[in-house]
Amino acid sequence: MSRDVEAYMSPKAIHQFPNALLLGEVERLLAEGRDVVLVPKGRSMLPFIRGGTDKVLLRKPSAKELRVGDIVLACLAEGQYVMHRIIAIADERITLMGDGNLYGTEVTERKDVVGKVIEIITPKGQHRKPSRGRLWRKLLPIRKYLLKVYRKWNKLKNK
Repeated sequence: MSRDVEAYMSPKAIHQFPNALLLGEVERLLAEGRDVVLVPKGRSMLPFIRGGTDKVLLRKPSAKELRVGDIVLACLAEGQYVMHRIIAIADERITLMGDGNLYGTEVTERKDVVGKVIEIITPKGQHRKPSRGRLWRKLLPIRKYLLKVYRKWNKLKNK
C-alpha cells in the first residue's frame, strides 16, 4: 500500500472530499501502480461492503483479468464514479450492479474500470477477500426481503 494513501486513512487524518476530486486522485494513484485504501460511501453494496464503515483496498487490474463477480470502481462519465459488482461482460462492454440494488444497472467499458477491490477491511481490522457473489446474484428475486431483514438486524444490533 502506498504510504501517501495510508497517511490519508490514519484515524487522525480522515477527511471528506467531493467524489469527483477524491476519486480522480484515486484513479491517478491506481494508474501509477499504487494500491489505494478507500472508505466507500452509500448503501449500494450492502451487505458485503458497508459504506462509511468498511474500507476497501483497490488495485488497478488489467483489462483481461476482469471477471463476472468482481467488485470494481469504474468511471461512468467525467467525475462520476461507481463501485459495483460486474454482472455481465460482452467483449469490451461491462454491466455493473450494486449488491444492495434491486433494479438499476450501469453499462461501461473495460477501459473505464479504474480499480478492482482486492480486500475489504472491517472496522475491527479484519481483512477479507471479496466473494464473487454467485449466490447473492442468484437471489436477486428475493434480495428485497433479505436486505430488509439485514437492515432490521443491524438496527437491533446497534441499539
